This record gives sequence, structure tokens and C-alpha cells, in this order.
Amino acid sequence: MIPRAALTLGLAGLLPFVYGLATILSPGLAEATIRAIGPRFAGQYVLIAYGTVILCFMSGVLWGFAARGAEQAWTGYALSVAPALWAFFFVGGGATQALAALLTGFVVLLVIDQQFTLWGLTPRWWMKLRLMLTSGVALCLAGGLWLG
Repeated sequence: MIPRAALTLGLAGLLPFVYGLATILSPGLAEATIRAIGPRFAGQYVLIAYGTVILCFMSGVLWGFAARGAEQAWTGYALSVAPALWAFFFVGGGATQALAALLTGFVVLLVIDQQFTLWGLTPRWWMKLRLMLTSGVALCLAGGLWLG
């Protein structure tokens, strides 16, 4: 069972992704957003900015898991910094490049999560939550890539 706080906050963390996609699907919502709070909170911009932040945040989460695993220390630490380094080196070069890099980054992150789970470094419910959240993120990023 996923703890209620982790589930609630995890799902809340999907809201900026969903909103970014919604502003791509609804030009009226995009225009209202741009007028009210600025262009970086609409469309592909919010997907890229927030996606980069979350991918880097997940590196920190993995670092915490790596700190628990003495046998896999070097490998765990190396894998934990990979998502942040991926974002640093590959998110850029225009919206299409950035969204494709983020989508790839989140899929690879899921594979890394699975490895940490196999090592016994994550809570039992971790992969259930990660699969749910990564599915939502991937759908929003793919939508932003194809529709934006």
C-alpha cells in the first residue's frame, strides 16, 4: 500500500505536467495563462521547465536510496546522478529536442528505480507509485512533443 502522503503529493506533482498539456490542447487557456502569469507557465515551456526540475529532484531521491546500499555504493551513486546529468547535457536545443530528452530521461529513470528496488533499497510500494507517476509524466511529455 502506497502511503497516503506519498500518493497525494506524487499525484499533486503531476498537476503542472497536466496543466502544460492542457494549455497546448486549449489555446484559450494558454492565452489566459500567458496574460495572467506569463508564457513560461504555458505549453511546452512549463513541461520542459518543470520536467527538468523533477528529473533532477529524482536524482536526489535516488542518492538517498544509494546511501542505504553499502554493497552497491559506487554503482548506486553513479546511477543516482545520471538523471540530473542527463537533464543538464540533453535538455536544450529547442522544444522538440528538450521534450524528447525529458521523455527518454523519465523512462530510463524508471529502469534505474527498478534496479534500486531489486537491490532492496526502496520501500516495497515504490515501483507501484513510480509506474503510476511516470505513466502520467510520459503521457504529458509525449502529448507536448506531438501536439506542441
